[in-house]
Amino acid sequence: MDVGFIGLGRMGRAMAARLVAAGHRVRVWNRSPEAARSVEGAEPVESAAEAFSGDAAITMLADDAALRAVTIEGGLLDSGRRPGVHVGMSTISVALAKELAAVHERAGVAYISAPVFGRPDAADKGALNIIAAGDDAAITRVQPLFDAMGTKTWHFGTEPEKANAVKLAGNFMLVAAIEAMGEAAAFAEGHGVAGAEVLEMLTGTLFAAPVYKNYGAMIMEGRYEPPGFTVRLGLKDVRLALAAGEAANVPMPFASVLRDNLLDAIAHGDGDIDLAGLATVAARRSGR
Repeated sequence: MDVGFIGLGRMGRAMAARLVAAGHRVRVWNRSPEAARSVEGAEPVESAAEAFSGDAAITMLADDAALRAVTIEGGLLDSGRRPGVHVGMSTISVALAKELAAVHERAGVAYISAPVFGRPDAADKGALNIIAAGDDAAITRVQPLFDAMGTKTWHFGTEPEKANAVKLAGNFMLVAAIEAMGEAAAFAEGHGVAGAEVLEMLTGTLFAAPVYKNYGAMIMEGRYEPPGFTVRLGLKDVRLALAAGEAANVPMPFASVLRDNLLDAIAHGDGDIDLAGLATVAARRSGR
């Protein structure tokens, strides 16, 4: 397929590389041009409009502001060169996903929300879980792209924003798991038991799931650099979940606790370490 890819952070670069490896023609654009040149086999282009064309265009930008600036404010849907399908793979707000769906419908361009679960190492291996929602026919058209980037595509209906709600629910649970492990380790240390030993036992038995095992290992080792997903981005996603919860009259009291603890980490200079570093907040509060 002829694919445009916009947004080449750590995740975007790995995802674009998987598309190249699968034999697709991939045109890439990033706000910092050097990132576009880093994807071997891809074709750097001079503007987002040049990438927003072909069989499909994928956006993998950092947040709502970046996606809005490039797509809506950047006038991509007003240009003559438009893609058959726009696949939004960023983690964005439910509200913006709804707006994008409406804007694309008016422009006559199919829009799919397809955020992913997985860190950069999973993206490198094409092992992402892709959460897709939108027109069924459009999803079928881009399924070869999803197959190159992920191990499974999970379908959540024809309204694109539903995929974003699922993504935010999952990220909320991820941050909650890290907070729970941080507090449990600090609690154990307070009673003279090595927190790392407790986490090793728990993540190998009662909580032997990828999130607990992988983030638990990082907490045990104090391994927060280089970050795969930062504390700052975790705060962004928890805030998005709180906003979406409020819009639907769904209280999320623990999400408010997580927001404040993430702010605590950032206030102590830890905004750009890995999200696993949230565990340092509980340790610091306990005097350890």
